[in-house]
Amino acid sequence: MSAHLPDDRDPVREALIAWYENDHRDFPWRRTDDPYRILVSEVMSQQTQLSRVEEAYADFLDRWPAAEDLAAAERGEVVSFWSNHSLGYNNRAKYLHEAATQVRDEYDGEFPTEPDELRELMGVGPYTANAVASFAFDNGDAVVDTNVKRVLHRAFGVPDDDAEFEGAASALMPEGESRVWNNAIMELGGVACGQSPRCDEAGCPWRRWCRAYETGDFTAPDVPEQPSFEGSRRQFRGKIVRALGNHDELTLGELGPRIRVDYSPDGDGEGSEDWLRGLVGDLAEDGLVEVTDDEDGTTVQLRR
Repeated sequence: MSAHLPDDRDPVREALIAWYENDHRDFPWRRTDDPYRILVSEVMSQQTQLSRVEEAYADFLDRWPAAEDLAAAERGEVVSFWSNHSLGYNNRAKYLHEAATQVRDEYDGEFPTEPDELRELMGVGPYTANAVASFAFDNGDAVVDTNVKRVLHRAFGVPDDDAEFEGAASALMPEGESRVWNNAIMELGGVACGQSPRCDEAGCPWRRWCRAYETGDFTAPDVPEQPSFEGSRRQFRGKIVRALGNHDELTLGELGPRIRVDYSPDGDGEGSEDWLRGLVGDLAEDGLVEVTDDEDGTTVQLRR
């Protein structure tokens, strides 16, 4: 498999950012650019469900609202808090306490702003350093986590190789917009392109470019087995897009048999004209097709 990034990437970027800004999960760490608070959220979120992180995050900041407060605390207190909130991997609490102490003692209370400098903090690896740089200072590189790998593999055929993922992620990210871009692409992987994809339900903004949506093959580095797809609305929507890709336009009567061999326009339920109109209507609402009704009937064409 080789990557197939679009030559014109601006529409891809604009679609994703618009989707994210229109409606995304409202986590408290997305409402701040304080590097300390973002570091706390990133460390807590490592291998921990976000539903558990939200409550712990609020309690942690109530107790230690700034880096100097955490640095002044006893390490045992921090570890005890971590354990009592079932956050797991107590070493992360020790590292977070040490990082706050470094900020106080080595950086005069000011967080470093560059990813390479942030990596000097205890327990801060490349991913976390880049995330803090992106979300606090808007000067990070493209973030590549499991969600992002899954999205890039499915949408653009990026091979399962770290260097390939990093290259593709960097090529797609608009220059100087790491904060919104990294939030958006991780949200896409978390909401629409999870292990069981929710392309239509979540209104994925990349459906018109996505190889997985076109082919129905939603395997990914962390999804070794094909999720259920046969007979789903997602499958038939993909068939409509592929059929229209080979024609300037098609009437409903021409389109129906191309996507379902037992198409029966006068029937009821699946395979009927009403069923087909529903699929086409969904695609039109998503901006993927244009539907025209006139005296000769209904025609459908891809939106170019």
